[in-house]
Amino acid sequence: MHISEGVLSAPVLIAGGVLSICCVTAGLRKLEYEKVPQVAVLTSAFFVASLIHVPVGPSSTHLILNGLTGILLGWAAFPAILTALTLQAVFFQFGGFTSLGVNTFNMAFPALVSFWLFSIFVSKNNRRITMFAGFIGGAAGVLGACFLVAVSLLTSGKAFLPLVKLLAAVHLPVILIEGLITALALGFLQKVKPELLDRRI
Repeated sequence: MHISEGVLSAPVLIAGGVLSICCVTAGLRKLEYEKVPQVAVLTSAFFVASLIHVPVGPSSTHLILNGLTGILLGWAAFPAILTALTLQAVFFQFGGFTSLGVNTFNMAFPALVSFWLFSIFVSKNNRRITMFAGFIGGAAGVLGACFLVAVSLLTSGKAFLPLVKLLAAVHLPVILIEGLITALALGFLQKVKPELLDRRI
């Protein structure tokens, strides 16, 4: 769901950059030292999931795992996603450096919203509720990212309206798949590493 360079208007790029800087700073301040390995693992998962992508105009469709990242990391999802997107831009030219701020905010803010809304239902005591919250949180992460990408494109020009409709259509199956993956991942963690579900950033 990366937006390529040269697509967005300067005000959108500046706004995305400023918002991302503020949120990444907040995420780093809240990051506890003992949580760094967990952040690194989820950064890697986000990085790998986004590698298999299908170009759709100046954007793309692929797995994101931002809902899972947000539920487990909270504010630390911002530096985690920024790191992954930076590495993708450097090694694979996905997105770009001028659009890095917008792309980071578009993917990390829905992750944070998933944390705010659904992490309270994730615990080591009730697997069914945990998996249901994971499904909704994972789906909501992608849905939120789609919405912010649409806002970014439409704010840059009404000519992007057909592309926004296409992006919404191709991401419908991704939303369901992400929800399922997040539910299964949280269910697995509850079984093998339940302490990860109790102490989130």
